[in-house]
Amino acid sequence: MRLRRNIQMTILYLVFTVVGVIMLFPFVWMIATSFKTGTDIYNMSLIPKTFTLENYVDVIQGSQFPRWYLNSFIVAFICTASVLVFDPLMGYAFCKFRFRGKEFIFILLLSTMMIPTEMMIIPWYLMCAELQWTNTYWAMIFPGLCSAFGLFLMRQFFTSVPNELLDAGRIDGLSEIGVYARIALPLVKPALSALGIFTFLGNWNSFLWPVIALDTSEKYTIAVGLAQFSAENSSQWELIMTGAAVATIPIIIIFLIFQKQIIEGVQLTGVKG
Repeated sequence: MRLRRNIQMTILYLVFTVVGVIMLFPFVWMIATSFKTGTDIYNMSLIPKTFTLENYVDVIQGSQFPRWYLNSFIVAFICTASVLVFDPLMGYAFCKFRFRGKEFIFILLLSTMMIPTEMMIIPWYLMCAELQWTNTYWAMIFPGLCSAFGLFLMRQFFTSVPNELLDAGRIDGLSEIGVYARIALPLVKPALSALGIFTFLGNWNSFLWPVIALDTSEKYTIAVGLAQFSAENSSQWELIMTGAAVATIPIIIIFLIFQKQIIEGVQLTGVKG
């Protein structure tokens, strides 16, 4: 029985290894190509014959990648901070307070998750045009200030916070904000971490709305800037691959630093109900 189980686990690990290699190969090929010369990219060898860093120098100095990095970071940071402030507050209110129409309002807010982003583009653009927000940071930021998914996630997690703990805090003299900040919020830190990471990555990779709302390359985010850079250098694959590698560096860093929280977040959002 034990031998049979070991064989099954070995086969399972082999399958996972093969799948992992298949998934990682395009990324490894992109990184390897970014170190190749223009004449070396058509060589089918994964390892560059002539190792060069000139592609990275050309991309950083010959384009607006640093500016696009800054734009993306500003947008992603502000949206993430806003979501981490307002979504837990709304989730706590919908979970722990009683007020008229609570369930109806919650279902109404939750139903917005069923609306595709493409259907919201025209109302967003009309509003931005009316407020003169087009081609500004505000245009990119306001759609991500709150999240229906974040509201749902935080509400579900606040249900696991015992009401007895909250009542004990009120008896000890804490205000409602104190009960929320000092008792309830620390108990849902895993959900906050997952929500923050997913929100940051989602805004960092956003493409459709920024490409419509922005007009000048100085305001482009990294996703829109990479698309323009690829179009301008359509015949120079070594530069395109280098630009793609540069654009993915923050995502790789975030994953390496917060991989435990990301895995926990995927598990939590999948099993919490």
